[in-house]
Amino acid sequence: MSAPTAVRPTEDELQAQFDATIAADRRIEPRDWMPEKYRAGLVRQIAQHAHSEIIGMQPEGDWLLKAPSLRRKAVLLAKVQDEAGHGMYLYSAAETLGADRADLTDKLVNGKQKYSSIFNYPTLTYADCGVIGWLVDGAAICNQVPLCRSSYGPYARAMIRVCKEESFHQRQGYELLMTMMRGTDAQRAMVQDAVDRWWWPSLMMFGPPDDDSPNSAQSMAWGVKRHSNDELRQRFVDMSVPQAEALGVTLPDPELALDETTGRYRFGQIDWTEFKQVISGNGPCNEERITRRRAARDDNAWVTEAATAYAAKHSA
Repeated sequence: MSAPTAVRPTEDELQAQFDATIAADRRIEPRDWMPEKYRAGLVRQIAQHAHSEIIGMQPEGDWLLKAPSLRRKAVLLAKVQDEAGHGMYLYSAAETLGADRADLTDKLVNGKQKYSSIFNYPTLTYADCGVIGWLVDGAAICNQVPLCRSSYGPYARAMIRVCKEESFHQRQGYELLMTMMRGTDAQRAMVQDAVDRWWWPSLMMFGPPDDDSPNSAQSMAWGVKRHSNDELRQRFVDMSVPQAEALGVTLPDPELALDETTGRYRFGQIDWTEFKQVISGNGPCNEERITRRRAARDDNAWVTEAATAYAAKHSA
């Protein structure tokens, strides 16, 4: 007597199971059924995150040979290496969704996928490395710590290590700035100039305002994101103001003031026109960043081919 044939669940039943998992705040894993829009949204977000880590190596990488001491060179090199590792973790997470790492890179260099707008600004002085650590990595921590509870398991687990290392980067940047602020008048002026240039782009890092963010609501409904863009931006401002006071720098916003009623800081209007220009590819360094990323892909294609052939040989 033949064994009974297993009855496959219908798509409605699979959707109900997915919805129940999300409602119970449990994790979706790679072998679980998921709606195609959930999968596509995750690939878009994780790929953008991975691209940002890899492109983000460039602004500070320019200072590896120009850092003022062997210690500072070693610290900066370790940080840049960490960013490369973050990109690899995230590309691996995207691959669990069926994405191809090489295809994602092709889409990046061909302008079909984006990365964080912040990395399209130049690092003009060494103080910029400290401000990137303090503000840019500080903003990243605000944005990424909630992702450790993302509904997609591989993404959430990757973010645990990423956030631990970003926390180190933020402290390293702040320590560098504190050292410079205890130095000469020229060094203090250099730090203030860097803060003036990076403050507003750091606020833009969280993405457009909630009423102009096409993906946030659905991403939050699915538990991929836990907080809205504006909520995270406010959290970052509230965190940064006391740190700026401790450093002795002035944040370049005349409207920045504590709201006694809410205990939170009010801040001025962000230039969303600038944000849209930069994210569309028209920022100060967009072309340079993509050109260098494309060259890195093309110049090192032989390494990828050799590693792929080696892996195929040994897996066989």
